[in-house]
Amino acid sequence: MHPNAQLIEKFYASFQSHNADGMAACYHPDVTFTDPAFGTLRGAQAMSMWRMLVGRSKDLQVTFSNVNADDSRGSAHWEAKYSFGPKRRPVHNITEAEFVFKDGLIFQHTDRFNFWRWSRMALGMTGTLLGWTPFIQSAVRKSALGGLEEFMEKS
Repeated sequence: MHPNAQLIEKFYASFQSHNADGMAACYHPDVTFTDPAFGTLRGAQAMSMWRMLVGRSKDLQVTFSNVNADDSRGSAHWEAKYSFGPKRRPVHNITEAEFVFKDGLIFQHTDRFNFWRWSRMALGMTGTLLGWTPFIQSAVRKSALGGLEEFMEKS
């Protein structure tokens, strides 16, 4: 197995065991992370996001498969099941991840998932009716970033 594929496997195995420090150890200090919920995060922000998500979710279950990597790029499929928000709505998020490596670490990490599908589960009727709109997507991103900022201030 290519060392970068092993790095991706280590990242997701750490995620499965709720080990955010293990996940962060796979990231380059100047990492860039992008997904539909948070937008683009850099460096400490990205590492803190995983610490926040792993720390908050008591029922998080992660699976991953189709790990592929070469000297410069990699990919994986991963799924997460967890309860979201004050109403503890069940979410099953299906994600495709792409990676770029530098210095033996993950330098760029891009997660892609169907935001409208996610919002229907996470936000209930609001997500079903409006989750596809830029307004809801922007509101979710603003809330996610606000929560991350608050988490980082307390850490």
